[in-house]
Amino acid sequence: ISCPCALGIATPTALMVGVGKGAEAGILIRGGEYLERAHKLQKVVFDKTGTLTKGEPEVTDIIADDNKELLRLAAIAEKGSEHPLADAIMKKATLLKINIPNANKFEAVPGYGIKAKWENKSITIGNRKMMEKEGIEFHTFEEKISLLEAAGKTVMIVALNKKIIGLIAIADALKENSAEAVKELEAMGIEPIMLTGDNERTAKAIASQIGIKKVFANVLPNEKLEVIKRLQSEGNVVAMVGDGINDAPALAQADIGIAIGSGSDVAKETGGIILIKDDLRDVVAGIKLSRMSMRKIKQNLFWAFFYNSAAIPLAAFGLLNPIIAAAAMALSSLTVVMNSALLKTIKIEKL
Repeated sequence: ISCPCALGIATPTALMVGVGKGAEAGILIRGGEYLERAHKLQKVVFDKTGTLTKGEPEVTDIIADDNKELLRLAAIAEKGSEHPLADAIMKKATLLKINIPNANKFEAVPGYGIKAKWENKSITIGNRKMMEKEGIEFHTFEEKISLLEAAGKTVMIVALNKKIIGLIAIADALKENSAEAVKELEAMGIEPIMLTGDNERTAKAIASQIGIKKVFANVLPNEKLEVIKRLQSEGNVVAMVGDGINDAPALAQADIGIAIGSGSDVAKETGGIILIKDDLRDVVAGIKLSRMSMRKIKQNLFWAFFYNSAAIPLAAFGLLNPIIAAAAMALSSLTVVMNSALLKTIKIEKL
């Protein structure tokens, strides 16, 4: 009667069904430990570009004496870059049928911008930190920059031979369900946080559209990991949601790394959970699935312990027929398996 089969399968059966249910809904959970950990989450940190936004930025404003020439110089410099903002500039230049020769020299400065050489001309494109780093005066454009940033746009300052010649503003549309996912996380008692390399004004403008109150802005790629460590050192269980190569260290450091399915291979390899559908509501669904799986595990353990606690004394006093004991043993294991299988009946989209 004291055979502990039910106790032994109480946890793995619920986890197995939970992982399978997640996979059916496009939430790939790499192992049971991630499903177990997700119900404890207190903070969910979102990368901005490609995670909260569509990752398809477009040029919205060009401020210069000669817009076409500014765009041509910017495109020459950005031609060798793989950054989403560079793609936006290249698309705009191509749309306007601007001829774009190759730069003689190109250097990307992560978190700052780029430097390029073309026909003995020096082209510098980037944020305020890039201009300060290169000793380029930009404060006469500060008012225009601030207005664009207040509208939630990323501003790229363009300098030719160490002199500012104009601004290019780029905006990236938010994913349709970003705000809904953030609202649901808050309703569950989990704090959503945005992490971005954008300046604070732009970051807060975008965060306010989604409903995120806490923002880490001006974060360099190598500093994302430190932000996660800092949150963990405060005693928080933290998830990181990201899609890019520079998110990989933070995804690995977080208690749970959640990778966007359309993101880089490095991010997907690092994440413990992968969202195939790129729908941020699946972050919420994954956490709810974890909570339901843990509830099933507790129910299974209760019934397994209850069965043993009630039946062992009866058997010890000789009040239990061996045939009944054998049937009860099988029934306890069957109860655990059937209770776990009930997870299959839930509707993920209604979680």
